[in-house]
Amino acid sequence: MTGGSGSVEVVSGSGARSWRRAVAGPVRRGLRAGARRSAAFRRLLEVSARELEVALRDDLYEHEYFGGVAHQPADMIGTDRFTRESSHANEGAYLVWRWLPARRVLDVGCAFGFLVEALRELGIDAEGVDVSKFALDHAAAGARGHVRYGNLLHGLPFPDRAFDVVCAFETLEHLPPPAVPGAVAELARCTSGYVVATIPSFGTNRNGPGGWFEVKVRPERLEHYKALGDGYDGPVPHEDLYRDEKGEPVEGHLTIASFNWWTARFADAGLVRCDAVERAVHPHLARFGLTKYWNLYVLRHPGVPEPVDFRRDPAEVAALERRWSLGTRPVDPEDVERVVAVLGEHAFDGIDLVLPAGETV
Repeated sequence: MTGGSGSVEVVSGSGARSWRRAVAGPVRRGLRAGARRSAAFRRLLEVSARELEVALRDDLYEHEYFGGVAHQPADMIGTDRFTRESSHANEGAYLVWRWLPARRVLDVGCAFGFLVEALRELGIDAEGVDVSKFALDHAAAGARGHVRYGNLLHGLPFPDRAFDVVCAFETLEHLPPPAVPGAVAELARCTSGYVVATIPSFGTNRNGPGGWFEVKVRPERLEHYKALGDGYDGPVPHEDLYRDEKGEPVEGHLTIASFNWWTARFADAGLVRCDAVERAVHPHLARFGLTKYWNLYVLRHPGVPEPVDFRRDPAEVAALERRWSLGTRPVDPEDVERVVAVLGEHAFDGIDLVLPAGETV
């Protein structure tokens, strides 16, 4: 509160809380009443909230994060480093399209909307949200009009169960551990069926290759964490997270935890893993060279059946793989071995692999 001399009197403790309650309550009720009476006023509030959040948020996910430049041409899509190919958007869209009965999909953390664009090319009604104004301003042509600002921590601008599938590819690890339960609950709220997520994880994985600590914890702490064994679930303390050249957590990764820890957080939100789907997908992640990069979770609401009987026509699958050149590069034999170690020697039965010259499986 401002005193007569122009100085600022700091109100703290119970006085500050009482002042906030006295002011915030009536203001909130008035805004809510106005929004109910007028659609235009409600829209004004939504736009104002978005712009305020944009103004207050940190600038981590702007041009530098994506390898862009501050004054990038408005008509440039993505950046030289962050493209539809490098973000593996086609592989992600293929995964959703092939194994899930998806008609309406939300991509949370959509960045430039490459996954949204790819899904829409497959006839799926896809939308995306992200916190990066830079990414949204340089969205893929096929995603424009279908991506918007949205912050997972503050509630997404969609009604309950608005989508068949909600995706979060390489997104949840960017949140601090205390924020994870609320964020996962928000993903669960928005889907009527399934959640697909990839999250850097460590430890054993019941449905595919496990994860590791390398490039997740500081090198000088690596042996310590390896010695903890499978009983350690994390999350890794902030001070032990792997750092970039600026001394910040690499790529903004704030929550590094085990498969068991993430599975428990999804369970807390009422989601269970689709074991059969995950096991079906992992051999194909090896085909696409993604075993080392994508720690996969496919989840569902308990009342929704696991889509074990969902099948795409084999001719359609083959045509899409040709169209997007999926599975055309030689696989890494180590990836194949890691999948077989968990799923058994028949994991790749019926799957054509392109092997490096002189290699056999």
